[in-house]
Amino acid sequence: LSWSEAFLLSVFPPIRLEINDSEGHPSSSHQALKGTSKWATSLENLLEDPEGVKRFREFLKKEFSEENVLFWLACEEFKKTQGKKQMQEKAKEIYMTFLSSKASFQVNVEGQSRLSETILETPHPLMFQKLQDQIFNLMKYDSYSRFLKSDIFLNHKKSEEQEENSPEAQTAAKRASRIYNT
Repeated sequence: LSWSEAFLLSVFPPIRLEINDSEGHPSSSHQALKGTSKWATSLENLLEDPEGVKRFREFLKKEFSEENVLFWLACEEFKKTQGKKQMQEKAKEIYMTFLSSKASFQVNVEGQSRLSETILETPHPLMFQKLQDQIFNLMKYDSYSRFLKSDIFLNHKKSEEQEENSPEAQTAAKRASRIYNT
């Protein structure tokens, strides 16, 4: 890991998002599809899967726009922050890492929607929402479609398909079928 990656991982640990139904159970519409099949249905599904995030980051890094997904992830993590002091610290870290004019991973957001440092004194969970939405839309309507056509995605999809079609996987599936059909 580079210094910046190590820093970002220490500040913004990987997150796991889960979509639940009204009773709090994992949504059944999201259980059938896995891996690349699920990623291909929406950017939201891709961002729910740690492996999907990893592959998307790899792709964005090659496009010199990895900061977008890092910012989005940091904002998701920020929304869960408890306590004013911790919120102030994380808000400042997000500002310094992604939004200030000297940011090491500066995101490309509309100038008038940039935050000033003064807002960092009174943080709230949704203070970055407008900027996060801008970045999400940028990824959704720009990078995401290219990702689905990229070698990174297509090679991962191919290896998944080869795994599913391997003799070991088919044998296990047949055994499971015999067990459940008896």
